Amino acid sequence: MLSRYLALDDFDPAAKRILPRCIYGYIAGGSETCTTLNGNRTAFDSYRFVPRVLTDTSVRSQQTELFGRSIAAPFGIAPMGAINIAARGGDIALAVAAESAGIPFILSAAALTPMEKIIDAAPSSWFQAYLPGENDRIIAQVDRVKSAGFGTLALTVDLPVPGNRENNIRSGWHMPLRPSLSLALDGVTHPKWLLCTAFATLAFDGMPHFENMDAGRGPPILSRTRSRDFGRRTALNWDHVKLMRDRWPGKLVLKGILAPEDAVIAQSTGVDGIIVSNHGGRQLDGAIESLHALPAIAAAASRLTLLLDGGVRRGSDVLKALALGAHAVLVGRPLLFAAVVGGQAGAGHAITLLSQEIDRNMSMLGITTFDQLGPTLVRRVPSSGAQPVISWKRE
Repeated sequence: MLSRYLALDDFDPAAKRILPRCIYGYIAGGSETCTTLNGNRTAFDSYRFVPRVLTDTSVRSQQTELFGRSIAAPFGIAPMGAINIAARGGDIALAVAAESAGIPFILSAAALTPMEKIIDAAPSSWFQAYLPGENDRIIAQVDRVKSAGFGTLALTVDLPVPGNRENNIRSGWHMPLRPSLSLALDGVTHPKWLLCTAFATLAFDGMPHFENMDAGRGPPILSRTRSRDFGRRTALNWDHVKLMRDRWPGKLVLKGILAPEDAVIAQSTGVDGIIVSNHGGRQLDGAIESLHALPAIAAAASRLTLLLDGGVRRGSDVLKALALGAHAVLVGRPLLFAAVVGGQAGAGHAITLLSQEIDRNMSMLGITTFDQLGPTLVRRVPSSGAQPVISWKRE
């Protein structure tokens, strides 16, 4: 069955047929007019390769190092919240698929599977935290992540307030989900999801809860009255990053940086890496595309390990990001849709597809390892929808 899926984009329409409208919209949508969501894709189209020829590419390797660990390919799975409501056991499925493939998986703080279960199933997983500017909650969460056995902690820094996701309101999505007639009808009209995900989860796993937002368990995913306690996220600042750096013994990464000035500050606080990200177009609509922000950040914070997310769908996208300064990329929605379609096997198939594209394109580009990549192998081409590359230099 999975052999008919030839590219990551093939999983999207298949998952759309399976999922209720509100759940698909929550995963696929962005904020406001989706300018940034769509721009993340068109940004890759604004670069073209300049391949080299007559080089021996008979032996190629995608192996690279990330935070001291060798990984099999230069991509990982981005953190995504409430995965299990789209695919039963989705957190575990994606984590194990990534572990088997030798690539990173990042567990979201908004996941419905306890972090301790994830680390048991996939010991090399990372954890991504949403934290308020409250020292006691930061300390408690960091200590729990440390006790669970994670080696890499990513703090999301671009969510002081939730983005204006009008599509979620229109489709009836709320987190936690509110029981309603429209939600029930949405489920009934998508019987595969209703039987294999909703009913099966409740029958065999019990009511899912937000398990990792704090040191303790959060509210259930389905509730008419309860809500998540976000705390004082608007108060989160660089002092809290320093507190985490002092408390956390492993690798510390900041997710959601787009400005080179912030990358310089991050470097000075002692963090190990940055995920150049606009939250998949789900926060500030009109924010610069991740790919266009990357070169200036790479120039400004050369000592940091840089990852990128947002719009990655092809092996060529991965190679363009690496040529412009990233050490690896993260892929989110397509791999979740693959898990919706085929569980762990579907996610594994999607990972294989992307890896095969990278390998094929390396040969056609004329390289055998990623240290041969650089800005000379890509060219920016005029595009009416593309944003200008921001030049930045340290004073």
